[in-house]
Amino acid sequence: MRILFISANRIGDAVITTNVLDYLIRTYPEARITIACGGVAAGVFERMPNRERTIIFDKRRYDLHWLDLWRQVVGTHWDLVVDFRRSMTAYFLWARKRVLKPRRSLGRKHEQFAAALGIRPAPLPVVWVNDADRAHAAAFLPADRPVIGLGPTANWPPKAWPATHFAALFRRLVSEKLPGAVAAVFAGPGEAERAMAAPLLTLLPEAIDLRGQLSLPEAAACLQRCALYVGNDSGLMHLAAAAGVPTVGLCAATRDRAAEMAPAGRFADWALGESEDMSALTVETAFATALRLMADAATA
Repeated sequence: MRILFISANRIGDAVITTNVLDYLIRTYPEARITIACGGVAAGVFERMPNRERTIIFDKRRYDLHWLDLWRQVVGTHWDLVVDFRRSMTAYFLWARKRVLKPRRSLGRKHEQFAAALGIRPAPLPVVWVNDADRAHAAAFLPADRPVIGLGPTANWPPKAWPATHFAALFRRLVSEKLPGAVAAVFAGPGEAERAMAAPLLTLLPEAIDLRGQLSLPEAAACLQRCALYVGNDSGLMHLAAAAGVPTVGLCAATRDRAAEMAPAGRFADWALGESEDMSALTVETAFATALRLMADAATA
C-alpha cells in the first residue's frame, strides 16, 4: 500500500497531524508512506515507522511549490492521498482514495484531522524517537533530579510570556512542588530564538541551555525526561504535549483560537490569560495549571 501524506509547513501543525499518521501505520502496517512537508517540520517525521520518503517543499511565488511537488509524485499510483493543506494536488494524481481537510471544521485541530478520515474518537498526536535520541537526551539532562522544561520563544513576539514570569514560576515550582529541580531551556536554531531565550537564561544561570542544540527527535526525547514543560504557544509546546509530558501552554495573545489550537496530550492544557496581554497572564494561573496536570499524570 502506498500513501502520500501532505502535511504542514510549521512544526506545531505537523505534530498535530501525527495522530492520523499513527492511526494509518497501526491500521495498515504494510503501508509505505511518503511525507510532503515544509523544511522546518521535516524532523517531526524523521523517525516515523513506514516512512519511505520525505519530500520537502517550501513556499514559492505563484504557488509553484505545488507544481514541484506534483512533478515528484505524479508517476506513482497511490492507494491513499491525504492532503491536509487543501492544495488540490490530490485531484491531479492517480489515487484510489483522496482525503482533504474540510475547508471549515469544528473542534480541536487534532479532532478535525481525524474527522477528515472518519476516525472517531480522535487519537492523540505522538512523537517518534529512537535509542540514539534517548541517549542524546540522557547526556544533556540529569537522571537524579526533576527537570522542568521551559519554552520562552515564539514565532511572534506578542505570544511570548515575560522571562520574569517564567523565572518566578520555576522558583515557585521548586519551592512548593519539585524540590531540587533543574530548568532546561528549549529553543530552536537561529539567532532570533537564541536572543528571545537569553533573558530567561540570565535570570536562571544554572539552567541547562538547549538552544539550537537538538534535532526535533532529540528534543522530543529530552521532553520525555521532563517532569513538566511550560511554554509559549509554539511548535515545541505541541511537541511536548505529544511526548506525554505534563504540558502547560501559555496563551493570551492567541486566545481567539485557544479552543482549536489547544495542546493535545494526555496531560496538556492552556494556562489561559483573561486578555490578549501575555504579561497579564499570571504566575498563579500557570502554577495552578501545572499542579493540576502533574496530579493527573501521577494518578494515571
